Amino acid sequence: MQPGRAPLLTFNVLTLFPELFGPFVDGSIMGRARRNGLIGFQAVQIRDFATDRHHTVDDSPFGGGEGMVLRPDVLHSAWTSVDAPDSRAKGEQLTVYLSPQGRALDANLAKRLAGFPRLILVCGHYEGVDERFVESCVDLEVSIGDYVLTGGELPAQVLMDAVSRWVPGVVGKERSVAGDSLEGGLLKYPQYTKPREYLGRAVPDVLLSGNHAEIARWRQEQRERRTEARRPDLWTAYGAPRKGGA
Repeated sequence: MQPGRAPLLTFNVLTLFPELFGPFVDGSIMGRARRNGLIGFQAVQIRDFATDRHHTVDDSPFGGGEGMVLRPDVLHSAWTSVDAPDSRAKGEQLTVYLSPQGRALDANLAKRLAGFPRLILVCGHYEGVDERFVESCVDLEVSIGDYVLTGGELPAQVLMDAVSRWVPGVVGKERSVAGDSLEGGLLKYPQYTKPREYLGRAVPDVLLSGNHAEIARWRQEQRERRTEARRPDLWTAYGAPRKGGA
């Protein structure tokens, strides 16, 4: 990458716990991508935009109920600090709210999000965020599963990792991304390495044959068998277009 050139993708994360992101963005693939200038990252402390002396970011919900809700005015101020109207107008920026009510994160969505130069990730907390902020600022709600977490920080990290892998140059071998589990709608084939025999189990002969066409055929068969056995939902979706379905 040329010196001084902007990162291919920048994450701006609005959070009450920016300290949770340090080890994550400095380590492994994300850390290397940042050092190589491919990925940019900024954590924005939402509490910095509270206007009262107690730095209040939440309040009780109108209509009653348990818990507290993040205030729309504080969130909007934090969002405005990183919003780039020109990029947004050009379709180069997307604001994502991590929410159990959102669209499920999958490989196709991760690949699509990797095409945006700027992603603003909003980490909710407590009982959620005021709906007026969602309506005014959020482009997409994303969920990482049908369960509830304390806050959006872990889902944001999951999304960042999944998306970053699709940014050109982040993963050393592009073919390793294309062969990931779920790519093409199927699970990954089983993998083997040395020793050739372990606990009485030998590596399948086809993988030692040197016949690349046979190896590719075996791997595809394994992907299909695994998907049918372990993820019938994926198998149904994979087979539908081949049967003339939607």
